[in-house]
Amino acid sequence: MAVLKVVEILGNSNVSFEDAVKNVVKEASKTIKNIKSVYVQDMQVTVNKNAIAEYRVTTKVCFGIMDD
Repeated sequence: MAVLKVVEILGNSNVSFEDAVKNVVKEASKTIKNIKSVYVQDMQVTVNKNAIAEYRVTTKVCFGIMDD
């Protein structure tokens, strides 16, 4: 039987939504092991001088709980 845990993580990028999600996985994997999936819950952008300045994502990162 698998037991999974979910944490909410916010990410950002100056490039794209996809890059923001990649940043979430990259940073989360530094302290979270056994990541199974990432659910993008929300996407938004900030605008500066009528242009997109930053892409932001709200994600739910799902990972397996490891036995000691």
